Amino acid sequence: MLNLPKPPPPIVTAQTPSGSTHIRSFVHRRAHITPSQEQAIAEWLPRWSIRYQNTPLDLAAAFGRSAPTILEIGFGMGETTQQIAQARPGDNFLGVEVFNAGVGALLKRIHEHELDNIRIIQHDAVEVLRDMIAPGSLAGAHIYFPDPWPKKRHHKRRLIQPAFIELLVSRLAPGAYIHCATDWEHYAQQMLDVLSADPKLSNTCANYAPRPDYRPLTKFENRGLRLGHGVWDLIFTRRPQADAASNTKAD
Repeated sequence: MLNLPKPPPPIVTAQTPSGSTHIRSFVHRRAHITPSQEQAIAEWLPRWSIRYQNTPLDLAAAFGRSAPTILEIGFGMGETTQQIAQARPGDNFLGVEVFNAGVGALLKRIHEHELDNIRIIQHDAVEVLRDMIAPGSLAGAHIYFPDPWPKKRHHKRRLIQPAFIELLVSRLAPGAYIHCATDWEHYAQQMLDVLSADPKLSNTCANYAPRPDYRPLTKFENRGLRLGHGVWDLIFTRRPQADAASNTKAD
């Protein structure tokens, strides 16, 4: 009998991607996932996650309370999400991520730190915004270090594009904010151009914003700063409806 190697353990899939045809800002790949992350998905996904649906989500019911809700798109391993949620217990945080390892990592953090103000949707953020988030329902949105897609032919895959920002802004309440951060200067300039061009948004600074205290420095970011790499934050707020309308009319 041949002594064949054992097949790798199956990756736990928390959410099956849909068949939407828009250009995605991510590529599905078989990424490494640790046993503890798999276990966290198996044990805690039903408690802290929300399945994708094509109808608006009742945020108060999902969190068990009415509170300002912040959408975080692409939370990675969840370190920043956890720290911000701990520092701002009065806010709800809805994290959207597609990769199993990140979902498992954040589930572990939620359980270990006994956080009750985080919920997870494992799905494409464009579809979540379009189908699940009601207009005017968000108090803010965090988009930290999205994939920069540095090659020019891949720039179309970047998340921050005019159509996406128009959709995101429609889900913000007047006065709500968008906070983006990137360590790629070219992408930072594109973010600045796209956000500045939306008539319903107002920049809180002349150009880029200083990092606010609520966004912690990650180990990766600290290492980059020591090597002289730049990091650019952008914070825009949604104008009151009347201001946005008058600006559009004036243009």
